[in-house]
Amino acid sequence: MTDLASELKAARTRPAAPGSAPPRAAAPRGVRSLPPGLPEIMLLVGDKLAQVEAECRRHLRSEVGVIDELGRYIAEGGGKRVRPILLLLSAQLCGYKGDRDVMFASVFEFIHTATLVHDDVIDEAELRRGRGSLNARWGNGLTVLLGDYLYIKSMNMALAADDLEIIKILAEITLKMIEGELIADRRRSDIDISETEHLEIIRRKTACLFSGCGRVAGVLAKAPPERVMALAEYGMNLGMAFQIIDDLLDFTASESVLGKPVASDLKEGKLTLPLIYLLQESEPAARVMVQTVLEERDFRTVPRQEIIGLLRRARTLERTRELAVSYARRAQAALQVFPCSPVRDALMALPDFVLFREY
Repeated sequence: MTDLASELKAARTRPAAPGSAPPRAAAPRGVRSLPPGLPEIMLLVGDKLAQVEAECRRHLRSEVGVIDELGRYIAEGGGKRVRPILLLLSAQLCGYKGDRDVMFASVFEFIHTATLVHDDVIDEAELRRGRGSLNARWGNGLTVLLGDYLYIKSMNMALAADDLEIIKILAEITLKMIEGELIADRRRSDIDISETEHLEIIRRKTACLFSGCGRVAGVLAKAPPERVMALAEYGMNLGMAFQIIDDLLDFTASESVLGKPVASDLKEGKLTLPLIYLLQESEPAARVMVQTVLEERDFRTVPRQEIIGLLRRARTLERTRELAVSYARRAQAALQVFPCSPVRDALMALPDFVLFREY
């Protein structure tokens, strides 16, 4: 496990040279280098985030050899831990003083990881964060079973807290996420999918989990209902912005930064907002090109750079970003029910981190 806690304490107390920038928090081991903005946010929850890392690694260990092997591989893959950060900050904003926020932050990270594992099987993905995906290395059967194991493990962890209200919230979220995946799979390679339908898929598959982080934090802190709902609304809009930017980065980031080939979503049969907007406005030739990629599940006939060129000329990348900005601003507006504080400032900054992240 990383020495994140001591590194963050040192960052808080280390004197800065005259005219230098504020100290930046180090990333935990297993967490990719932190984009601008997130280190400062993490200073408020760094000690507890280190505990989340330790908790996740502990629960990924198993006396069953294959689970232990795959668990180590997952732990080494890292991630940004945005969901645990969101829950920890939300609990702190509501004045929570206990330690169960660490456990529930770990639960949300496990649910998120389970969805990634299953998504890679469904998408037939070969890479995840620059490494071979679990399904590419161990096969679909074992990977599906591991995803199931992670879901059940997350619920087992939550049951230890003996809080029926939170367990109901977690079950509700998980059902919505699975429904979203089912809807997405039915609309895979459907060139006529609409903006409304795609946003509903995002809401279920991604944003509900973000919303749940805020909602569970509020319930855990026994916050008034209006504050619980404000945090749920904040998380929902933050999650929408997060996934829309994810869709955008699939076309705008480099392969080395993404950890997978550019335009992988289209190759996997997923039409995201930049393409949906393009198909609404473009000439029939563009539709034929997109349909060809969907049918081939590859860029053999139509080069990926030609698709990206179409998106740039039609300015649908800018339109997609504008929608993400609108969701980010809605997230920030939801926090107005809370008084000003460093924690609220951190949560206000989180949507901007989401908007300007590079991976």
